[in-house]
Amino acid sequence: MRGSKGILGITVGLAAGLAFGAGGVVVKPLLESGWSPGAAVFARIGVAAIALIVPGLIALNFDLRPLWRARWTVLAYALIAVVGTQVAFYASIALIPVSTTLLIEYLAPVALVLVAWARQRRAPQFVVIAGSVLAIVGLYLVIGPGGGGLDVVGLLLAGVAMVGVCVYYVLGERADASVPPIALAASGFVVGAVVLGVLGIVGVVPFSAEFVEVQYFGTVAPWWVPVLTVGLVSTAFAYVAGISAIRMLGTRVSSFLGLSEVIFAAIVAWFVLGEAIGPLQAAGGLLILGGIVLVRFERPRDAAAVALDIDLVPVAVNARE
Repeated sequence: MRGSKGILGITVGLAAGLAFGAGGVVVKPLLESGWSPGAAVFARIGVAAIALIVPGLIALNFDLRPLWRARWTVLAYALIAVVGTQVAFYASIALIPVSTTLLIEYLAPVALVLVAWARQRRAPQFVVIAGSVLAIVGLYLVIGPGGGGLDVVGLLLAGVAMVGVCVYYVLGERADASVPPIALAASGFVVGAVVLGVLGIVGVVPFSAEFVEVQYFGTVAPWWVPVLTVGLVSTAFAYVAGISAIRMLGTRVSSFLGLSEVIFAAIVAWFVLGEAIGPLQAAGGLLILGGIVLVRFERPRDAAAVALDIDLVPVAVNARE
């Protein structure tokens, strides 16, 4: 049963990586047509919230008490893992090369390993260290070295995005078991859309959008087609699948599995945009996969290290009112 659950978790995690990885290709035409990053993030979160409200309520049997008990988890998930990560990423790539931002953001799995090491005062197993090294090298090869200047604010924003990714994985595992993945994602999107919408109204986050036809997968389509695609596939499905994989595999394995998003992004860009994958990128992809495999071989007796023992927010587990 454990093996079957692991295979299912890896499959779901890879599906989430593919959905997340395709998101950049889908959003790019909107940004090129005049959409601001804040408006694009609000649109994708808003669509995902609308799509998941009813399924989330059904998963909860229309009982909102589990969400109230896990309110701090929901709030942290919405503000940090959803809104904070995406806004910080878009703001960072406006100041420093995209490759540099990605490289920093996707150091999240290694950051989680280091945090666990510091908290438990016990070195990770050799396979985890080796897997981390392989994954970092592979990530560098896939993304490629970034050129241009390194703005301090841009680097800090990339660091914020990395922290947001870490929170995403930790909360995905630590969330109250009575809150199904689809309900956690739905509530996070609703809260995130409201908060981001308010920030846009008061002018803290610039909002601008051009409701025109855009280039879309080799053809021309209305603006709402990529909005729906990124909202339903690369946001709603991706987050729900990601949370499900985290709960099946744990924080550590799922966070390394999340690096597959970089590989899928390169593959999608190759097929859709004609951005060919070079030999170094292909080698990097293999190294990332090798790193994931090594981390997966972590011995069960060290399972406590996988849990990380990080309590970011108070969560009542299986509490009843």
